[in-house]
Amino acid sequence: MAMVGLFWITEDSVYVGSPPDAEGHYARITSEGVQARGPDGTRTWPWSILRSASVDAAPAEDERRGAGRFLAAVLEAVVTMGSSYGGEEPPQMFLVLATQDGAEEVRVLAATRGYTSQEVSLSQRLLDCFRKGAADPLTLMAWSRDHGAGTPKPPEREALLREWTYV
Repeated sequence: MAMVGLFWITEDSVYVGSPPDAEGHYARITSEGVQARGPDGTRTWPWSILRSASVDAAPAEDERRGAGRFLAAVLEAVVTMGSSYGGEEPPQMFLVLATQDGAEEVRVLAATRGYTSQEVSLSQRLLDCFRKGAADPLTLMAWSRDHGAGTPKPPEREALLREWTYV
Protein backbone atom coordinates (compact mmCIF):
# COMPACT_ATOMS: atom_id res chain seq x y z
CA MET A 1 0.00 0.00 0.00
CA ALA A 2 1.18 3.48 -0.81
CA MET A 3 -0.02 7.02 -1.14
CA VAL A 4 0.73 8.73 -4.44
CA GLY A 5 -0.88 12.14 -4.79
CA LEU A 6 -4.53 12.07 -3.80
CA PHE A 7 -4.65 8.29 -4.26
CA TRP A 8 -4.14 5.35 -1.91
CA ILE A 9 -2.95 2.44 -4.03
CA THR A 10 -3.03 -1.25 -3.16
CA GLU A 11 -2.34 -4.27 -5.33
CA ASP A 12 -6.04 -4.57 -6.17
CA SER A 13 -7.61 -1.12 -5.61
CA VAL A 14 -7.10 2.59 -6.13
CA TYR A 15 -8.86 4.86 -3.63
CA VAL A 16 -9.30 8.61 -3.61
CA GLY A 17 -7.90 9.77 -0.27
CA SER A 18 -7.46 7.07 2.30
CA PRO A 19 -8.39 3.38 2.12
CA PRO A 20 -11.76 2.35 3.60
CA ASP A 21 -12.32 3.88 7.04
CA ALA A 22 -13.47 2.01 10.16
CA GLU A 23 -17.07 2.04 8.89
CA GLY A 24 -15.99 0.76 5.46
CA HIS A 25 -16.59 4.06 3.62
CA TYR A 26 -14.45 4.69 0.55
CA ALA A 27 -14.26 6.13 -2.96
CA ARG A 28 -12.64 3.64 -5.33
CA ILE A 29 -11.44 4.27 -8.87
CA THR A 30 -11.97 1.37 -11.27
CA SER A 31 -11.47 0.91 -14.99
CA GLU A 32 -15.24 1.26 -15.37
CA GLY A 33 -15.75 4.34 -13.20
CA VAL A 34 -16.09 5.45 -9.58
CA GLN A 35 -17.55 3.34 -6.79
CA ALA A 36 -18.26 4.89 -3.41
CA ARG A 37 -19.56 3.43 -0.18
CA GLY A 38 -20.91 5.84 2.40
CA PRO A 39 -23.58 6.04 5.08
CA ASP A 40 -26.31 5.69 2.43
CA GLY A 41 -24.87 2.57 0.81
CA THR A 42 -22.84 1.91 -2.32
CA ARG A 43 -23.12 3.98 -5.49
CA THR A 44 -21.39 3.78 -8.85
CA TRP A 45 -20.78 6.30 -11.62
CA PRO A 46 -19.53 4.93 -14.96
CA TRP A 47 -16.90 7.10 -16.63
CA SER A 48 -19.23 7.45 -19.63
CA ILE A 49 -21.75 9.54 -17.65
CA LEU A 50 -19.23 11.78 -15.89
CA ARG A 51 -18.67 15.23 -17.34
CA SER A 52 -15.96 15.86 -14.76
CA ALA A 53 -14.36 14.37 -11.67
CA SER A 54 -12.27 16.43 -9.27
CA VAL A 55 -11.25 16.66 -5.63
CA ASP A 56 -12.13 19.75 -3.58
CA ALA A 57 -10.61 20.75 -0.24
CA ALA A 58 -7.48 18.61 -0.55
CA PRO A 59 -5.18 19.75 2.27
CA ALA A 60 -2.08 21.29 0.75
CA GLU A 61 1.08 21.80 2.74
CA ASP A 62 2.67 25.20 2.82
CA GLU A 63 5.68 24.46 0.64
CA ARG A 64 7.41 27.62 1.87
CA ARG A 65 7.80 26.05 5.30
CA GLY A 66 10.49 23.38 5.56
CA ALA A 67 8.96 22.15 8.81
CA GLY A 68 5.66 21.60 6.98
CA ARG A 69 7.29 19.20 4.54
CA PHE A 70 8.94 17.35 7.44
CA LEU A 71 5.64 17.14 9.34
CA ALA A 72 3.85 15.88 6.25
CA ALA A 73 6.48 13.15 5.83
CA VAL A 74 6.09 12.11 9.46
CA LEU A 75 2.30 11.99 9.13
CA GLU A 76 2.57 9.96 5.93
CA ALA A 77 4.71 7.43 7.77
CA VAL A 78 2.11 7.22 10.54
CA VAL A 79 -0.69 6.66 8.02
CA THR A 80 1.35 4.10 6.11
CA MET A 81 1.84 2.13 9.33
CA GLY A 82 -1.93 2.09 9.81
CA SER A 83 -2.04 4.43 12.80
CA SER A 84 -4.50 7.25 13.27
CA TYR A 85 -3.79 10.97 13.43
CA GLY A 86 -3.10 10.94 17.15
CA GLY A 87 -6.76 10.37 17.96
CA GLU A 88 -7.96 13.04 15.53
CA GLU A 89 -9.89 12.28 12.36
CA PRO A 90 -7.90 12.90 9.17
CA PRO A 91 -8.84 15.97 7.13
CA GLN A 92 -11.86 15.64 4.87
CA MET A 93 -11.92 16.32 1.17
CA PHE A 94 -14.62 15.82 -1.43
CA LEU A 95 -14.67 13.89 -4.67
CA VAL A 96 -16.96 15.98 -6.89
CA LEU A 97 -18.60 14.04 -9.71
CA ALA A 98 -20.54 15.99 -12.33
CA THR A 99 -23.11 14.38 -14.61
CA GLN A 100 -25.78 15.89 -16.85
CA ASP A 101 -28.06 15.85 -13.80
CA GLY A 102 -25.71 17.97 -11.67
CA ALA A 103 -22.80 17.48 -9.31
CA GLU A 104 -22.55 15.10 -6.37
CA GLU A 105 -19.98 15.21 -3.59
CA VAL A 106 -18.51 12.11 -2.03
CA ARG A 107 -16.80 12.72 1.32
CA VAL A 108 -13.40 11.06 1.59
CA LEU A 109 -10.64 11.27 4.16
CA ALA A 110 -7.25 12.57 3.13
CA ALA A 111 -4.32 10.20 3.52
CA THR A 112 -2.11 13.01 4.81
CA ARG A 113 -2.48 16.46 6.34
CA GLY A 114 -0.66 18.10 3.44
CA TYR A 115 -0.20 17.15 -0.19
CA THR A 116 2.19 19.21 -2.32
CA SER A 117 0.50 21.60 -4.74
CA GLN A 118 2.02 19.59 -7.61
CA GLU A 119 0.53 16.36 -6.24
CA VAL A 120 -2.90 17.96 -6.08
CA SER A 121 -2.65 19.38 -9.60
CA LEU A 122 -1.26 16.19 -11.13
CA SER A 123 -3.82 14.05 -9.28
CA GLN A 124 -6.65 16.20 -10.68
CA ARG A 125 -5.16 15.69 -14.12
CA LEU A 126 -4.97 11.91 -13.58
CA LEU A 127 -8.61 11.82 -12.51
CA ASP A 128 -9.49 13.57 -15.76
CA CYS A 129 -7.37 11.05 -17.69
CA PHE A 130 -9.30 8.20 -16.04
CA ARG A 131 -12.58 9.89 -16.99
CA LYS A 132 -11.51 10.33 -20.62
CA GLY A 133 -10.14 6.77 -20.87
CA ALA A 134 -6.58 8.06 -21.36
CA ALA A 135 -5.34 6.28 -18.19
CA ASP A 136 -6.37 3.12 -16.37
CA PRO A 137 -6.15 2.43 -12.63
CA LEU A 138 -4.80 -1.02 -13.48
CA THR A 139 -1.47 0.73 -14.22
CA LEU A 140 -1.38 2.08 -10.65
CA MET A 141 -2.23 -1.33 -9.18
CA ALA A 142 0.53 -2.96 -11.24
CA TRP A 143 2.96 -0.35 -9.92
CA SER A 144 1.84 -1.23 -6.36
CA ARG A 145 2.47 -4.93 -6.95
CA ASP A 146 5.96 -4.17 -8.27
CA HIS A 147 6.78 -1.44 -5.74
CA GLY A 148 5.76 -3.17 -2.51
CA ALA A 149 4.77 -1.38 0.68
CA GLY A 150 5.67 2.15 1.60
CA THR A 151 4.88 5.62 0.36
CA PRO A 152 7.49 7.27 -1.86
CA LYS A 153 8.83 10.74 -1.03
CA PRO A 154 7.05 13.75 -2.62
CA PRO A 155 9.40 14.15 -5.63
CA GLU A 156 8.98 10.45 -6.49
CA ARG A 157 5.19 10.69 -6.12
CA GLU A 158 5.11 13.71 -8.42
CA ALA A 159 7.27 11.87 -10.98
CA LEU A 160 4.90 8.88 -10.91
CA LEU A 161 1.87 11.13 -11.41
CA ARG A 162 3.61 12.79 -14.39
CA GLU A 163 4.35 9.37 -15.85
CA TRP A 164 0.76 8.20 -15.40
CA THR A 165 -0.63 11.38 -16.99
CA TYR A 166 1.99 11.40 -19.76
CA VAL A 167 3.21 14.89 -18.77
